[in-house]
Amino acid sequence: MFQLLSHLAHLEVTSPDVDASVAFYVNGFGLRIVDRDADGSVYLRCWGDHYAYSLVVSPGDQPSVKNMAWRTSSPEALDEAARRIEAAGVTGRWSDGRQGHGRSYQFTGPYGHTMELFWEIEKYHATEENASIFPDRPERRSSHAAAPRFLDHVTVAASDVRGFCAWYNEVLDFRIMAYTVLDHIPVTVFGVLTTNEKSHDLGVVLDSSSIPGRVNHIAFWTDSDTELVRTADVLMENGVEIEYGPSIHGIGEQTFLYFREPSRLRVELNSGGYRNYVPDWTPNDWTPAAGSNSIYRNSAMPMSMTESFPHDPGHPTATEEGVLPGTEDALLNPYAVQGRG
Repeated sequence: MFQLLSHLAHLEVTSPDVDASVAFYVNGFGLRIVDRDADGSVYLRCWGDHYAYSLVVSPGDQPSVKNMAWRTSSPEALDEAARRIEAAGVTGRWSDGRQGHGRSYQFTGPYGHTMELFWEIEKYHATEENASIFPDRPERRSSHAAAPRFLDHVTVAASDVRGFCAWYNEVLDFRIMAYTVLDHIPVTVFGVLTTNEKSHDLGVVLDSSSIPGRVNHIAFWTDSDTELVRTADVLMENGVEIEYGPSIHGIGEQTFLYFREPSRLRVELNSGGYRNYVPDWTPNDWTPAAGSNSIYRNSAMPMSMTESFPHDPGHPTATEEGVLPGTEDALLNPYAVQGRG
């Protein structure tokens, strides 16, 4: 059977202050505005993405991910994906076309996350002002000191990490690449999946919230560790607090940097990491002590990193990675111990 999905194409996020969030993405992070909708949504692109836009920022009461858009591998794969989703008991809806792409199928999965699948899309063609001298680049490299090349992945939150991974693997052929299991309790707190050779373009953290469909962070890609470290420098010089990093994840082996945009949505910048082409890959279980989150095993992840969005008023904001009765001390932040960061 052919592969169904090819890659993550764009994300739509919400912000209570669209203007402030957009100003950050443009002035602080180097994305470029390419369009606006009458409903207040703003479309932005990374300089290296091959489609018209990478990120949509729309009005909303809280930060969230409203839609994850994935391109299929063919028109036939789009129809097959929709058939499989409905055979699995989820009913979506077809659209004749939306901003920048053609016929699509949108559905909300069993853990509350909304995805949109499509094949037809308008390829981006730069104006003379933004054209690159290199034929394979969709536009010239940004001159902004922090600008990422393209959108990389999204990490969501769900009540059952392995259940989430199994559904997307069985229904949409995501490859499950790795899990994180706690050192002293057999609880899976993290998993990563991919549609291609990357270590992941979809991640999931364990969530004890009563709100389905939440997100932990969105992530972008830059070409080198040097550019990532320079981005940290530029952000700090302009008053942006670095939440975590730079360091290197054990799972995926990417260099990472986490920070917040004005809505308080967490944003990650990645670089490096491995490529995995093994079609029958079996995911390994990591533990925090083995360096799943920080390969050097010499740091403690801040409690704030466990916060997901939108907030659940029934739970403390930064204690949400699977707080189950009797396991509170171990699960409030499984990476809080020095060396498990």
